[in-house]
Amino acid sequence: MTDASAEDATDAAEKPRQKWHEWFDVRFRTPAAIYGLIVYSALLMITSDHHEDVAGALAASVSTLVVFFFAHVFAYTLADHGTHPLGQATGYAITHSAGMLYAAIPPTIAMIIAGLQGLGADDATDYAVLATMAVLAFLGYVAYSRTGARIWTRLLGALGTALLGVFVAVLEYAFH
Repeated sequence: MTDASAEDATDAAEKPRQKWHEWFDVRFRTPAAIYGLIVYSALLMITSDHHEDVAGALAASVSTLVVFFFAHVFAYTLADHGTHPLGQATGYAITHSAGMLYAAIPPTIAMIIAGLQGLGADDATDYAVLATMAVLAFLGYVAYSRTGARIWTRLLGALGTALLGVFVAVLEYAFH
């Protein structure tokens, strides 16, 4: 194999990885997604105090997150409308804010699985918070990985990211 052929093979192998990174980054590695994940976890903790069943807690949390999403889209559109036409500003706002909704998927899946196992809202929320911690840990690991940090730094960064994110969610819960 020539050097050019080896480079082409390496480039071909990197393309799916690059597409995965792009897909992941747009949906989960944005400030809106991380904010949405933390807010949603706090919402789950709050609603599980008012609903015994998982369905009720999920319905209240998801509907509230959707309201937060619309508020975020509104704020982004209003801030950007002076620079871009309304339709374009709204399109950017939806794209920018969509991470809030994507980030809610892992804890929602955890809640649904726990509910199908017959657990109540409080116990299911514990699993959702664990799912949140896993997502935050993964995001922290990826962030440190992209800086070229050593494995131990990545792992400590993942742990710190997860703990800090859940700490913020617990603070939001405590103040609501």
